[in-house]
This record gives sequence, C-alpha cells and structure tokens, in this order.
Amino acid sequence: MPAYLRQKGFADRFGVRLAVRASAVAFLGLALFHSLDRGGHFDDPASPFYNLEGRMAAVIGQSAERIEVRGLSHHKARNVLAAIGIKAGGSMLGFDPQSARHLLENLDWVKRARLAKVYPNGLVIDIVEREPIALWQTEGEFYPVDAEGVAIASLPAARFSRLPVVTGEGANKAAKALINQLDTLPRVKSALRAAARVGKRRWNLYFASGLKVLLAEDDGGAALARLEALDEETGVLSRALRVLDLRQPGRLVLRPVVDAKS
Repeated sequence: MPAYLRQKGFADRFGVRLAVRASAVAFLGLALFHSLDRGGHFDDPASPFYNLEGRMAAVIGQSAERIEVRGLSHHKARNVLAAIGIKAGGSMLGFDPQSARHLLENLDWVKRARLAKVYPNGLVIDIVEREPIALWQTEGEFYPVDAEGVAIASLPAARFSRLPVVTGEGANKAAKALINQLDTLPRVKSALRAAARVGKRRWNLYFASGLKVLLAEDDGGAALARLEALDEETGVLSRALRVLDLRQPGRLVLRPVVDAKS
C-alpha cells in the first residue's frame, strides 16, 4: 500500500467521505424518482420517463412484453392481468407466479390457474374457468353455479337465462346430478324451466306448460326416465295438467288444471 494511504486515519476518512457521497447520490436519486412518480411521468406516454421500470426490466428479460392468456370463455385477458397487477410492457421484477396463481384461484370464476415466466420478457397464463350449469335462486337473487355448486357472482345471471333455475337449500350442490340426468333426456330437458329442492332430499320440477312434477327421493333418475317416455307417448309435458306426482314407482297421480287446489 502506498505510504500516503498508510497515513493514520486516511483510510477511515476516505471511507466516510465515500459513504457520505454515495448516500447523497442515493438520496437525490430517490427524491428524483419520487418526484417523477408523484408527477405522473411514469404513466404519461408523452413523458421520456414513461414505463421506465418496464423498459429497464426488458433489458434483462424481465418485462411483460409477450403475454399469452389461454382458456378464457366468459372473461377478458384484462381481468386476469388486473387481478395479478401486471400490465403489458410492465416490469416482472419480483413477480412470483405462485403468489399470482393463488390470487387468481381466489376469484369466484377461476377453477384452476397456472402461470409461467418465459424468458425473455414473456408470461403465459393458463386459466380453467368455472362453467355455469344452472342458475341458483337464493334470497331473491340469481347466481350462475358450476358443477361443484360454486356461485359465480362476478358473471351476470342474465347472460345465462337459457340455463335451468334451481332453488331451495342445497340446490346449488345437488344441481350437477340433476343436470347430468337431464342430458340424456332431451324432451324433459328442453321443456324444463326450474327445479326446486325439497327438504334437501328430492326435486319438484316446473315446466313451460305450467306443469309441476314431483320426483321421489330415492329414484329421481328412474322417475325422469319414466317422464321422458310418457311425454314421447302422450305429450304429457304440454298437456293441461297442473301436477304430476311420480313419487311412487309404478303409479301416476295426475291433477288437471281445472282443479283449484294446489
């Protein structure tokens, strides 16, 4: 080491001066950054500082220049990006795909999500949306529900008016089995308008003609098959009937429209 560096206290004084100058530069840099941020220069396309963080991140391959969102049917890619705080061209420095996945799967319309950074400057997002199978009426409101009975409040019910309405306690959870049965019974399915869950045990079905059909607790599938065959033979779903009781196997109880009793 040169003699002048060995002078007593020189190294210490040099280190202190260097630290002070570095701190001053850092302080000025932070003050400038804060001023630009408060002035909106990072978000103003006309500013030379617009998206500075994203442009710096792009240099090291950590900018969201190429974003691919796959699997969407009922939502837009912008809904996904807003949920995870990413914008096109923005920085992905510090972005954690696993944390983002949890954010997405907390949304009522996302069943599963998978995210992956793709170097350089790429992000791929795969979404499995919850697919409505029925409209659940509860407390005066209508909600699309999926096969797991999850209510999708973020989707407007009016968009799914073609789906059957289910109501009653537990109807959202039990809807899947009913819908699966109806998928093999085109005549019944096309005429059905609503289904009410009774005592969390069985269904009452309501048809376009005004007919109410009572299904049994244990053999709903068999009763529906009987109803499909009966309609094919007699057109029962469009006849002037008020109630058709199918709760007893091998027996039909009919109540015509002229009967004033419910």
